Amino acid sequence: MESWRCRLWPQRLSFLDGWMLLLPALLLVAVLVVGLVEIVDMSLRSLDRTTFLLGEDWTVANYVAALARRATWVIGWRTLWASLVTTVLTLALALPYAYALVRTPSPAWRRFLLVSLFLPFFLGQVVRAYGWLIVLGRQGLVNSLLGLAGIEPWPLIYTPSAVVLGLVQYMLPFAVLMLAPALTAIPEEMELASASLGAGWVRTFTNVVLPLARPGLVAAGVVVFTLTFTEYAIPQIMGGGKFDFAAQAVYEAWFSTSDAGLGSALAVLVVLVSTGLTALMLALLGGRAAAGRVRRASPASMEAAGIGTGAVR
Repeated sequence: MESWRCRLWPQRLSFLDGWMLLLPALLLVAVLVVGLVEIVDMSLRSLDRTTFLLGEDWTVANYVAALARRATWVIGWRTLWASLVTTVLTLALALPYAYALVRTPSPAWRRFLLVSLFLPFFLGQVVRAYGWLIVLGRQGLVNSLLGLAGIEPWPLIYTPSAVVLGLVQYMLPFAVLMLAPALTAIPEEMELASASLGAGWVRTFTNVVLPLARPGLVAAGVVVFTLTFTEYAIPQIMGGGKFDFAAQAVYEAWFSTSDAGLGSALAVLVVLVSTGLTALMLALLGGRAAAGRVRRASPASMEAAGIGTGAVR
């Protein structure tokens, strides 16, 4: 076996071992780059309405048309607003979940949390979205319970709240998976030291755990925001076509009006906006995360935060 390995991969090629391991990932990235280049090229070509073919000459007419439409700005602001709200709510729910998962001393409780976390991955987001329709529909579980209490059915689906609810439920496992390693890396002795200095659980969590978990929070926020900003299925199903996101606008341009140039221009704008906002988030929050993690974990920073005032008592 060793002789065959030496024949197929001689020792003089051993310096390429690392690159060979990276080759599958590099190929996937190359395919993505080629696709993006093709989309950019199509976005610079106008549709010929007589032949329904893209022209040969480059032009920015598709970008001008996209930015001149009021619907583009309405959908863009709606997508941005829903993505920000979803990110904040998801992080607010994921942080205590991840903390309980990491800090619980009970193996049975930890297994339950893990199973509950990974169970949604066995169902596609379309199935989960239709499950919400069953729960929140006019004849669904929630309105049936309201009917038993003598309350008229509420319009719970096809609303912005329903879309955000579906997005939060879908993004929660991703955020927990990003936060759990960051919380695991926080020494539990830091919390015990804070408690021994007289700080309560809330104060310890606010002044010790949150600053140390900041890198994980930033990473989880970026992942949730970018996934939400480009989401298609949940807004389409739970919004009922009334609250389209940017992905719906791209789909409509491509497949409803058959304007590949305009659809490509919208796709490029979505990529540019999401990339720009992600870079802004990292510049404002991510750059100081590592430094803040070390500085805020010091005993002096605990004293500056007010932890330790109850030690004498």
